[in-house]
Amino acid sequence: MKIDLTDTTSSKINKALVQGRRAIGTPAVGMVLTLVIVTDEENAYDSLKAASEASREHPSRTLVVIKRAARSPRDRTTSRLDAEVRVGADAGTGETVILRLYGEGINHAQSVVLPLLLPDAPVVAWWPVNAPLDPAKDPLGALAQRRVTDTYAAEQPIHELTARAEAYHPGDTDLAWTRITPWRSMLAAALDQVTCKVTSVQVEGEEFNPSCELLAMWLADRLDVPVKRTLSAGPGLTGVRMETTCGPIVLDRADGSLATLSIQGQPDRAVALKRREVAELIAEELRRLDPDDTYASALKYGVDRLGEPAERPESLRDEKPSDDTKEEAASKAAASEEPEKAPAKKAPAKKTAAKKAAAK
Repeated sequence: MKIDLTDTTSSKINKALVQGRRAIGTPAVGMVLTLVIVTDEENAYDSLKAASEASREHPSRTLVVIKRAARSPRDRTTSRLDAEVRVGADAGTGETVILRLYGEGINHAQSVVLPLLLPDAPVVAWWPVNAPLDPAKDPLGALAQRRVTDTYAAEQPIHELTARAEAYHPGDTDLAWTRITPWRSMLAAALDQVTCKVTSVQVEGEEFNPSCELLAMWLADRLDVPVKRTLSAGPGLTGVRMETTCGPIVLDRADGSLATLSIQGQPDRAVALKRREVAELIAEELRRLDPDDTYASALKYGVDRLGEPAERPESLRDEKPSDDTKEEAASKAAASEEPEKAPAKKAPAKKTAAKKAAAK
C-alpha cells in the first residue's frame, strides 16, 4: 500500500503510517530498529532495494532522506516536505517512508526525521554516497547508534580512509570493511591450521579499492609484520600471500567468485569467496549494534604505515622483565660492585704493617 503526501508534516506522516497498518490488518508494530538512509535521487532506488531485502532479516522502519536542490533563488528560501509512505508488500517486512526535502528544510532534516523514529528502538544511519567526513557530528548521524558509510563510493577512497581514522567515533563503520569479512575469516582459519610464525604479508587488489587497504592494515595490526600492498587488474581483492617459517600461505581469487587456498604441505582447496551484494552487507552490519573495536584498530593503523618494518608494540615495551632478564641485571650489578669492594681487602695489610712497626 502506498500513500503520497505533498507539502506535509511529520505529524501527518505518522497518521498515514497508522492508517496504512490498519488498512492492511496489522495495527501492531513489530519492527526492531529504524534505518535512516541519506542519499540522492540517483541512488535512492538501489539503496531502498537493498534495505528492503535486508529487512527480511531485520524488520525495520526505513526512512529515506532525499535532499532536493532548488533550481531558482526563490525556491531556496521556501521549505517543503513531500513524503511517500509504503506499508505491506510494497515495503518488504517493515515500513518505508521516502522523504523529499526542498529549500531550507534541507538544513533541518533531523527535525523531520526525529518524530518518525521508532520509540525505544536503536537507530542506524547509512550514507550510500556523499557521506560526511565526520558522521558522528552530522545532525542525522547524531541520532544514530551506528553510522554506516561506504568509502568505495568516494572520489578519493584512500584519502577518505585517512579522514575516517582522524574523525572516528565508536559506532562508525564502513561497507568497505564489511566486504572483507569472508577474507578475514578464511585467513584466520588458515593460520589456525599451522604452528608457524608469519614473517611478511602481501595483499593484492585493484587500484582505488579501500577494502584492500583495510585488509592490509588489519593484517599489519594483528600480526605485527610488514605488509606490502600491490596492484592487480581486479576484480576487487584478488589475493593474499603470507610468508611463514613453514612456507607460504596463499589465498588467491582471480575471478571474483572462487578462491584457492594453498598451504605448504597440504593439497590446494577451493573456497567460495564471491563478491557480495549491498543488501548482504547491510544485513551483516545490522546484526550488531555495538562499536566495532577491530575495525577501529585497523583503521587507526594508518595507510601510510603499510610496507614499513614492524615495530615493537608498546605493550611489550612496558612489559615487566622476565626472570632471565632479572638474572642478567643482577649479574651486571654484581660485576659493577666488585671494583668498589676491592679496596676494603687492603685494610688487613695496613694493620699488619703497623704491628710490625710497633714490634720494632
